Amino acid sequence: MGRLFGTDGVRGIANRELTGELAYKLGQAGAYVLTAETKHTPKILVGMDTRISGDMLEAALTAGLCSVGAEVVSLGIIPTPAVAYLTRLYNADAGVVISASHNPFEFNGIKFFNNKGYKLSDALEDRIEAIILDGAEEITMPTGGKVGRKSEVESPVDDYVDFVKKSINGDLKGLKVAIDCANGAAYEAAPIALFELGAEVYVINNEPDGVNINSKCGSTHIEELQKFVVERGADIGLAFDGDADRMLAVDETGTLVDGDQIMAIIALELKKNNKLEKDTVVATVMSNLGFDIMAKKQGLNIEKTKVGDRYVLENMLSNGYVLGGEQSGHIIFLEHNTTGDGLLTGVQLLKVLKTTGKKLSELSSVMQVLPQVLKNAKVKNENKNKYLDDPLVCNMCRDLEDEFKGEGRVLIRPSGTEPLVRVMIEGKDQEYITSRAIELAKVIEERLG
Repeated sequence: MGRLFGTDGVRGIANRELTGELAYKLGQAGAYVLTAETKHTPKILVGMDTRISGDMLEAALTAGLCSVGAEVVSLGIIPTPAVAYLTRLYNADAGVVISASHNPFEFNGIKFFNNKGYKLSDALEDRIEAIILDGAEEITMPTGGKVGRKSEVESPVDDYVDFVKKSINGDLKGLKVAIDCANGAAYEAAPIALFELGAEVYVINNEPDGVNINSKCGSTHIEELQKFVVERGADIGLAFDGDADRMLAVDETGTLVDGDQIMAIIALELKKNNKLEKDTVVATVMSNLGFDIMAKKQGLNIEKTKVGDRYVLENMLSNGYVLGGEQSGHIIFLEHNTTGDGLLTGVQLLKVLKTTGKKLSELSSVMQVLPQVLKNAKVKNENKNKYLDDPLVCNMCRDLEDEFKGEGRVLIRPSGTEPLVRVMIEGKDQEYITSRAIELAKVIEERLG
């Protein structure tokens, strides 16, 4: 049985891989699994980003949900983290988001949150999959007055904006903020929140037309915002992705400030105020080595997980940590929300700017981002997990690590979807680490290809 669910829900090209039929089945199976224990009519929230295929998939998903007797509350276009928050606020039994995040507009996706606003466990996703692909459980279809219906709420965006505003004390008056909404789900919420907090706001890419989401804009294409910040003389720029669960920043000089740097800035401020549990931040193995070097100097602890925000969240929940995230700008503030939240991250970062009175370039200089080179080695699919068993590859990695003496590192990992082994090397000399990454990738191809 092939998995429908990837690391972040079900994804694919809309109307080819993610069809209306599949959306209908996901609605049925998802509602059945997530509300099996409830003794009342289940209430399920549905939100989406601005993709043209959203309407089609929402209709099919809603039909599936209603067919098993669920009450569907349509939130319309709204950020992914808003659905996680509103699921709790509205006492819903589950939340569903129709979005493919940072991917191009022709893709779409469907992901579920449970009644506490958390993404589903692998076990629950496997159960939903088994129902759809194998008919593993029979779903009872209600009739008559027990068929579900759809309703809407008046102010989901306003309710989410209020939540984000209340995550800080005071206001953001005196700050000039440029934002790039990626023509996506943040196009309403982000400008409203920052304006109501008193910032002077300049906005680009907030006119979605269904096909321009993430198109040469947002956190995956930061160049336009970098120019815009300098042209407007803004203190900071914030770039969201299509569903606004991540955010990258730009300082007043137009220089990128990535997720690692944002976490460093906020972690140090939380630590200063005794609000960083165990002085610890949770990051992934892909975080820049400069983050570790900064942490050692500043008395921070870094917990490392596998790549993926679900693993970051698992670690945070298990150990009671409050801050974690990824270099991509997917950052979790567990005191406030249960998933990465781009707008919340932006507001938290702006609050540090306001409180300290420092420029973002000065705040981000606490961490030096070391050059990072990524090369792919093409291998046989059955060999992509065998690199650790090859003595030559292991010796080359160990020799490089010894040579770097803590100022560089080697990370090798198999691709989750392709017959590739990814070689990542960090160090202070871009030219040198590039040549060594090419050399190592070539050896892996020769040995495992």
